Amino acid sequence: MAAKLGFAAIAVAAVWGVAAEWFVHHPKGWMSSRLESWPAIATAPLLWFGNPLADITDGLGWTGHDTIYEYDVEAPSGSVTFAGTPKRVGAPAPGDIAVIDRGEFKIGWSRSLRHPVWCAYHVTEKKLHEDGKRPSFLIDHAADGAPHPNDYAKSGFDRGHMVPNHAIVSRFGPEERRKTFMMGNIAPQSPQLNRKAWRDVEHRIADLWTARYGEIWVVVGCIPSPDGEKLAGTTVDVPSMFYQVIIAQEGMDIRALAVAFPQNVPWNAWPARYILSIDELEEMTGLDFNPELPEFIQAPLEAEVPSRLWPVRWQDIFRQIMIRFS
Repeated sequence: MAAKLGFAAIAVAAVWGVAAEWFVHHPKGWMSSRLESWPAIATAPLLWFGNPLADITDGLGWTGHDTIYEYDVEAPSGSVTFAGTPKRVGAPAPGDIAVIDRGEFKIGWSRSLRHPVWCAYHVTEKKLHEDGKRPSFLIDHAADGAPHPNDYAKSGFDRGHMVPNHAIVSRFGPEERRKTFMMGNIAPQSPQLNRKAWRDVEHRIADLWTARYGEIWVVVGCIPSPDGEKLAGTTVDVPSMFYQVIIAQEGMDIRALAVAFPQNVPWNAWPARYILSIDELEEMTGLDFNPELPEFIQAPLEAEVPSRLWPVRWQDIFRQIMIRFS
């Protein structure tokens, strides 16, 4: 009898797991519609089981799919950008974007918003330096109108790094890291985003995906507030959303991924639920993220929506799981 009950429990768990994986691998629009129309008693268990299970099976490469297209041009190894700096094509991107070159990363700075619109950086495969002690935030005289670090005090928002200090210091050393703490690299970011989902993606890029795919190119940034929200007591725009566009090239295959998070993202958000196409993100931001990529590869690469975050090496799956709890 006990054996039959055990077998039944395993069968129920397996069916539940398959159903949960099927549910969470659908596009955001489909899921949003079902979450509104289906009873919570049905959707809550699917999300509760499906999100952590899919994170593991996606990480192992067993489920989901990536956006990958063949491109017969070698990767621009050592370059900060993969296919040129982002280009403004319209609103809501402001018309006053000025490019600041910081060596291993670049900033698309807006004087009117007083924070970056975009930042571009690359992460090489090998870690050459330890993180060490974090420096203090610094006044940035090169970014016109950059706020003082103290302007964020008691605002309810973190001083959110656009280019992450961990990725830069581990590859390029402490002097390059100091540049990431200059206020030209900072935007108001909610604590639950900055310290959870955003950090999760940053560490997958720097610690896991480079180990499998080699050099990675990233464009990060934010979408201005549509209602003019400002950091308390300042004229610093509070962005409504933050995004990351991530590209790697294995041989002649380009792999691309984009995520976009709202400021009010929950603490327990799973980053894979915020995947979208690069085309969608370009429409939302008013930017062209790969202006130098030929149209024949740019069009399909940016139109497709992958259903998972990139897989990792099998030996790194436990590290991926622990990112969730760190």
